Amino acid sequence: MNTVIDTILSHRSVRKFEDKKLSQEQIETIVRSAQAASTSSYIQAYSIIGVTDQTKKEQLAEVAANQEYVAKNGHLFVFCADLHRHEVIGEMENADVLSSIESTEKFMVATIDASLAAQNASIAAESMGLGICYIGGLRNDLVKVSEILGTPDRVIPLFGLVVGHPAKINDLKPRLPLEHVYHENQYNTDEVSYKEQLESYNQTVQEYYQDRTKGTRTDTWTGQLAKMLGNKARMYMKDFVNGKGMNRR
Repeated sequence: MNTVIDTILSHRSVRKFEDKKLSQEQIETIVRSAQAASTSSYIQAYSIIGVTDQTKKEQLAEVAANQEYVAKNGHLFVFCADLHRHEVIGEMENADVLSSIESTEKFMVATIDASLAAQNASIAAESMGLGICYIGGLRNDLVKVSEILGTPDRVIPLFGLVVGHPAKINDLKPRLPLEHVYHENQYNTDEVSYKEQLESYNQTVQEYYQDRTKGTRTDTWTGQLAKMLGNKARMYMKDFVNGKGMNRR
């Protein structure tokens, strides 16, 4: 065990921050750490938008189901899948890149690149004693988010990342059992053991919520997920992404 692993294993989402902005040095360190992440074929198919304008923060918070911490934090980063610069590269080099940048493969590369960068940023922030929370709620209305942030075609805002000085730190939330996530040599298709692992995890999650809420909440993980997945959400996404000139082929 070392301090890096300690930081990773101590992760928990922070949703309440002190009224204190990140310094420019902290912001740049987090962005440089993000840029140090692995990138497929050196393509670097992402961009990060830092949002400091309070009006914009409040507009984005409204999109994200009025989550207060989207507006009140030390800094808000928005991670974008970005193939716009690669379209510009095609123009600069007089190369036909359209079929490639409109492909599902390059869309996956861009979303993976952005995700890897964001996780590097998160670990860097947490290693500095800061707290973080990912904001998937921006995808509730990417048309509006794109307008607020002025993103061109070939750029998709994927999620936000709020960072700041924690005012409240929650308990660690239990993850799935290692043996359920890690498969050796081939995927475990034995449904009996598979479901047993999920039932065991349900009990762990239920105990977590009972302790955290003094018995007022008794959710199971599979119950939560069944309810969530049973509700159709953000079903506009395919049309939006295609309209932005990505994932077309």
